[in-house]
Amino acid sequence: MAEQNLVLILVFLPFLGALGASTLPSDARNAAAWLATLTMAAGLAILFGTYDNVAQGEVLRGTISWVPSLGLELTFRIDGFSWFFTALVLGIGILVVIYARYYLSKSDPVPRFYALLLAFTGAMMGVLVSGNILMLVVYWELTSVISFLLIGYWYQSAGARDGARTALVVTAAGGLCLLVAMLMLGKIVGSYDLDRVLSSGDAIRAHPLYPAVLVLFLLGAFTKSAQFPFHFWLPGAMAAPTPVSAFLHSATMVKAGVFLLVRFTPALGGTEAWFLIVTGAGMATLIVGAVVALFRHDLKGLLAYSTISHLGLITALAGIGGPGAILAAIFHIANHAVFKASLFMAAGIIDHESGTRDMRRLSGLMRLMPFTGTLAIVAAAAMAGVPLLNGFLSKEMFFAEAVDSQNGTWLNGALPWLATAGGIFSVAYSLRFILTVFFGPAPVDLPKEPHEPVRWMRLPVELLVFLCLLVGILPALTLGPIMNMAARSVLGADTAYYDIALWHGINQPLIMSMIALAVGSAIYLIFARQIAEGPEGPPLFYRIRAQKIYDWLMFRLSWKWPRVMSRIIGTEKLQPQLRLLVLLAFFAAAAALWHSRSLEFGPETTPVAPGFALMWVVGIACAIGAAWQAKYHRFAALVLLGGAGLITCLTFAWFSAPDLAVTQLLVEIVTTVLLLLGLRWLPKRREEIAEDKLLPAQIRRSRDLVIAALSGLGIAGIAYAIMTRPVISNVGNWFLANAYYEGGGTNVVNVILVDFRAFDTFGEITVLAIVGLTVYSLLRRFRPTSESIAAPEQQQVTSSAAFKDYLYVPSVIMLWMFPVLIMISAYFFFRGHDLPGGGFAAGVTLAIAFLLQYIATNVRWVEARITVLPIRWMGFGLLVAGGTGMGAWIFGYPFLTAYAQYINVPLIGDVPAATALAFDLGVFAVVVGATVLMLIAIAHQSLRAARLREQEAEEKEEARQAGEAA
Repeated sequence: MAEQNLVLILVFLPFLGALGASTLPSDARNAAAWLATLTMAAGLAILFGTYDNVAQGEVLRGTISWVPSLGLELTFRIDGFSWFFTALVLGIGILVVIYARYYLSKSDPVPRFYALLLAFTGAMMGVLVSGNILMLVVYWELTSVISFLLIGYWYQSAGARDGARTALVVTAAGGLCLLVAMLMLGKIVGSYDLDRVLSSGDAIRAHPLYPAVLVLFLLGAFTKSAQFPFHFWLPGAMAAPTPVSAFLHSATMVKAGVFLLVRFTPALGGTEAWFLIVTGAGMATLIVGAVVALFRHDLKGLLAYSTISHLGLITALAGIGGPGAILAAIFHIANHAVFKASLFMAAGIIDHESGTRDMRRLSGLMRLMPFTGTLAIVAAAAMAGVPLLNGFLSKEMFFAEAVDSQNGTWLNGALPWLATAGGIFSVAYSLRFILTVFFGPAPVDLPKEPHEPVRWMRLPVELLVFLCLLVGILPALTLGPIMNMAARSVLGADTAYYDIALWHGINQPLIMSMIALAVGSAIYLIFARQIAEGPEGPPLFYRIRAQKIYDWLMFRLSWKWPRVMSRIIGTEKLQPQLRLLVLLAFFAAAAALWHSRSLEFGPETTPVAPGFALMWVVGIACAIGAAWQAKYHRFAALVLLGGAGLITCLTFAWFSAPDLAVTQLLVEIVTTVLLLLGLRWLPKRREEIAEDKLLPAQIRRSRDLVIAALSGLGIAGIAYAIMTRPVISNVGNWFLANAYYEGGGTNVVNVILVDFRAFDTFGEITVLAIVGLTVYSLLRRFRPTSESIAAPEQQQVTSSAAFKDYLYVPSVIMLWMFPVLIMISAYFFFRGHDLPGGGFAAGVTLAIAFLLQYIATNVRWVEARITVLPIRWMGFGLLVAGGTGMGAWIFGYPFLTAYAQYINVPLIGDVPAATALAFDLGVFAVVVGATVLMLIAIAHQSLRAARLREQEAEEKEEARQAGEAA
């Protein structure tokens, strides 16, 4: 139980830290940095506390029941591989947090940066420890969304916006492919549990859907890890702040794809298709990234393409498979994270202290920045694979696997040559980084005078470079046990222990390493001048670039082709759009019913009561009258529409549905009043716009009447068929039988809403809050003009100020109704679990109380005396509802599990009490807040429109008086 709690705390800790950072003021730089550091340090401490269990081969689990009846659970698991990767993320993350504190300027919103960084850490950890493959995809897409925000952190820069957008489009599209692949895997295996999927490799590979699953899965992994030809988004992400680049390119984001490849090797690997696609893409990415990196003039651009190249190396190892290849892939993941994070931080220091990253302007910095230069040279040497550094060991293991791999394919025979070529160019671009930036003549005409950074800014680089040396000299004592632990968790407990030694004798991999060092150095030294004076990339790659193809495609998909389609079928009128939607819905439903043959009419009918028939004659007359009067008299149409709604309310009451009747009545009042307020500033009706130029008015109205009749008859037919068909199993009977014993209430409708289907209700109130904020935002930006406001005689509605002499008594009554409605709202709220009412009805009632105050008096008068703060109401409601649901976790129950019992109150007796009442309080607060927020937006527009008309009237009167005086 203790281990389970530790796993859950570890998963949710970064998100809690992100929430805390987001609440800090923008100038709280130190507080935000301390919060992020302590959050990641606490996570690292928890993780190391589980090391002994994981090292013994135990898989730690934390499970939260979500929907147990459907087998849906939030499952988190930590084995050797996820432990290693999580430690890498948190360890690099702490150093990035410290570095960012001194990199970001005082004008940057630092708390927002740390909030996003912590949220991204949580999303990445979710990918690593998810025990359910669908939940893994959720976290996978969450990393894409938060990385979009991190890359676009400096959103005032066009390059940052473009880079963030490209990264999101490419990685999110791959995530959709991954989602389909995971759904298909779950279908094949019969479970979405990660352990079940990983242990079902033989069944998956033998299934006819395996090729489709493999392609979709690899699309998701390749796009995230920037494999050729999806590599182009990664250099564009260099517009992000350097701490973001250091984090995303070393231990997170791009490593998620290779993590997935290694993790799913037992389930999807071991086939010729896997080898050819994965190893082929990895080797192509290795070569392309290394070649292009040599020609990049931007420091971060060179490092970005080197990242692409090294990701290709890891991908190729995952494609080769086998114990040695998997361990080499895991080892290089760690080594690359260490030296690449240090290199990005060093590049950021150079940019921060000199004002440029252009290598054509930088030279001789070793004289001015000797400590930073030494650290960067050691890290670049590790990237090149120089002996006694960590990069040399894992690259030599890669060469060994390229030589030893024997599966008889054409690609297998080319592996040693391709691997050596990749190593050659890796040495060449690393040497260019060292010689161009740190040696040569002293720099001239730089934006800043280069100097060493503050001590704490350089400290993370020093620690990382020290690890490069320590692991390179003592690999077996430092990372050896952890690498083997991670490899066993991927390949199985029977995997032999691999001794990571510094010296294996003079063999073919060592010779390949020496060739790469020698030839790579010669290539750069010979062509150094041509490279420095050439374009950003080799000629062939510069002319044919994936980024150009992407830009060409996006221009046509997002701009040119949509405009062509808009010109062909588009319209700015609302009616044709609604007509198209209604027709599409009608024909889709008709086709489905026709093919299913499920629309059968039963013979049993109930005699129609005369009173009910008469009532619906009135309702039909109101509906027809509303449609007819909409053209001539909007206020009359609104009154008739309310009459049709009232008949619907009486229908619910007639059929013994009091909850629906109460809700319908209250909602009808609110919508009527909101529409009444909206009529004040509804645009003028123009006959030339109302009339269709292609069809006469008579034909157009007849066409719309036919469409409306078909849709109405269709809905009526479906309702009739459902109500008259024999009932085989009625879920309503189950709710009737279990509402009291399971939910503690006799009002079945309310028990369903706040207990049995509370998650649906929670989603609905969340949507309601979003709608309220959206309406408020849109109307707040709208400014009516004199041309768009109907005159009072056209609206047939006049402001309350004009009627105050005639409506004095009704206004006073509405003011007096305020406390009465508050009491009725409380009555509905507290009786809702046993009698008709509930949080929704109570919230709408209280909203009506506020509505009456706005109608009866001036808007400003009300706001000066009643402080509502609707946004806080909505926030409070969502927090209460969500907190009530999460409270069940404390007692080991699923989210939103309710508890009910009777409590004894002195002088009153036994009173029913349920946790669902707290959830209903959240519903109540959200409904009040959203409704009042929309009311405020519409009322202010009405006031603005009235003031605009009054101003125009005053100007006309002044002009008239001036004319008379003249």
